[in-house]
Amino acid sequence: MDNELKEMSFWDHVDDLRRVILRSVGAIILLSVVFFTLMPRIFDSIILAPCHSDFILYRLLCDLSQHTSILPDFCNDHFEVKLINIQLASQFFIHMSTSMWIALLFAFPYVIYQLWTFVSPGLYAGEKRHARGAFLAGNIMFFIGIGVGYFLVFPLTLRFLAEYQVSEMVPNQISLDSYMSNFLTLNFIMGLVFELPLLCWLLSNMGLITRRFFKTYRRHAIVILLILAAFITPSSDPFTLSVVFVPLYALYELSAWVIKPASQKDDGNSEEDSNEILDEH
Repeated sequence: MDNELKEMSFWDHVDDLRRVILRSVGAIILLSVVFFTLMPRIFDSIILAPCHSDFILYRLLCDLSQHTSILPDFCNDHFEVKLINIQLASQFFIHMSTSMWIALLFAFPYVIYQLWTFVSPGLYAGEKRHARGAFLAGNIMFFIGIGVGYFLVFPLTLRFLAEYQVSEMVPNQISLDSYMSNFLTLNFIMGLVFELPLLCWLLSNMGLITRRFFKTYRRHAIVILLILAAFITPSSDPFTLSVVFVPLYALYELSAWVIKPASQKDDGNSEEDSNEILDEH
């Protein structure tokens, strides 16, 4: 196997990469066609589900609000967001683009696998083991982030902004373009945010950060995460703010846990340096 890899020319690698790209693009196109045919059902039952008062999060929070008084009122059966379309071809292009985005989402593990088949022959056994675990963890955390965005972050944001009015004389008329832009953006951002532990693990293996970094800047991180949670869900309600803040802070602690602590050698060097500074003074 090693001899075969050594004998492969530059154009052989290019040919392998071309096959990987063609397979990945072919999978995305195939899934796009499938989701294009299923898109009316997907829109009604999944994408537009947070627009109705019977959404699973609203019903769960309604049940919880009956046992405590700190929760806002989510038992409003009249809550409904009616979308409008103000551009002639908007619905058709949204139909196509949403099919492509969902296809890309579901084809992502297969695309990563194809890239893995291209890269793995050039790695050592230890590198393959770590990279395989990193790819698996990255996929799992990305889909968990998408789930948190869909079931938690986006519905709370939608509920607040759809009911917010600067004046009763200005009714909210939400366009389909605006709804889909916020829907895709928030879910995609949450998917990327949940990649934070993997990113920190990679930076830790590169020697750029250690666990001490998270301990030192924990207070700063709490303030930044509170600001980020308030930006994601611009609500004055402390419960809504905490619902978004808690998963973000849990990611911070998970990132601190997955990376390696500072080595005893580094700690010893740092103590010696500090003692030398004290001796000089």
